[in-house]
Amino acid sequence: MTTQTHTLEDQLALIERGTQEVLSRDDLIAKLKLDRPLRIKAGFDPTAPDLHLGHTVLINKLKHFQDLGHEIYFLIGDYTAKIGDPSGKNSTRPPLTDEQIKVNAETYAEQVFKILDKDKTRIVFNSEWFKDMSAGDMIQLSSQLTVSRMLERDDFSKRYAAQTPIAIHEFLYPLVQGYDSIALEADVELGGTDQTFNILMGRTLQGRYGQEPQVCITVPILEGLDGVNKMSKSLNNYVGIYDAPGTMYQKLLSMPDTLIRRYFEFLSFKPMDEIESLMAEMDNGRNPQEIKRILAEELIERFHDSNAAANAHKSAGNVLADGELPVDLPEITLDLEGADALFITQILNQAQLAKNNSAAKDMVKRGAVKVDDEVVDAGFSLTSGQTAVIQAGKKGYAKVTVA
Repeated sequence: MTTQTHTLEDQLALIERGTQEVLSRDDLIAKLKLDRPLRIKAGFDPTAPDLHLGHTVLINKLKHFQDLGHEIYFLIGDYTAKIGDPSGKNSTRPPLTDEQIKVNAETYAEQVFKILDKDKTRIVFNSEWFKDMSAGDMIQLSSQLTVSRMLERDDFSKRYAAQTPIAIHEFLYPLVQGYDSIALEADVELGGTDQTFNILMGRTLQGRYGQEPQVCITVPILEGLDGVNKMSKSLNNYVGIYDAPGTMYQKLLSMPDTLIRRYFEFLSFKPMDEIESLMAEMDNGRNPQEIKRILAEELIERFHDSNAAANAHKSAGNVLADGELPVDLPEITLDLEGADALFITQILNQAQLAKNNSAAKDMVKRGAVKVDDEVVDAGFSLTSGQTAVIQAGKKGYAKVTVA
């Protein structure tokens, strides 16, 4: 697939989908009109080994560029990780060791290829060019910006105002990230909104080093399942791309309805007109849970496979839709012990689907007990040789046979 197979309008529509800012759009249009594959850069410091859906917003945008025929440079910042990215930090971030960087980098590469085409992605490490940079070269790079310009960064200015220490090496981070764009001759750099200053640094430095300045594209920070805070493992509001299918399914169905449109826009690869159609159906009364299931199945198929997507709702521990049975449905044989039949409360007790007789009676009274998907009352019983699927509450299931 090449850029020639897509109109300029088609490329812009896909590139701008779900973006926060494009600096500048006119420059992007001019680069797209060059009618050649653009060099698209995104940098990742291997600070943690596991990715969640919040991380994939940026990787999905790389996928969009890749589908349009552009060249993807997935930059692992093994050199910058030794400095420590100060973005959004109110204290000096500790640098990583060589061993941590190696382990995390390998895991990153493995995970991103669940989204990107491995054969069309170039993984590069910025130590490739920085290992040969002399002290004189670094001083020359440092001379390109002033301290006052660095203090325009929100996190630096806040720390300075609060008299919180800022280490000199932290000022190097934006410069080093910016130099990566020079080394790669990047046409476009992508990053989260928290990376705006650093990405613009690349654009500035390219101009000063005689290169055509890159286009800077930022994507929003995705809210977690609480609908308020940034998706984060530490806040336990995340969906990990290595979560088990059932866990991923359950988490996505638990999201607030207010996040449905946003998650579809940033995480789904469905065309926007199809997404708008789903949103219209929901506005006209379609159950939001059905819409969430569509997204959950798409993401589970992406990070696992189609079979996992089809059966994720049956995983133990999930709340199942009406008529659905768990894959690991237990089979239990009960004995009449001289009686003519077993009543439903006895069945619930003996099959351990209720804590005690009182709880069994309460579930039956509340209409929370189904036999073969039909609600039963206290008069229901099974006789010798009969088999039925019993559901008690939302999670209690068993296939019961009376001997």
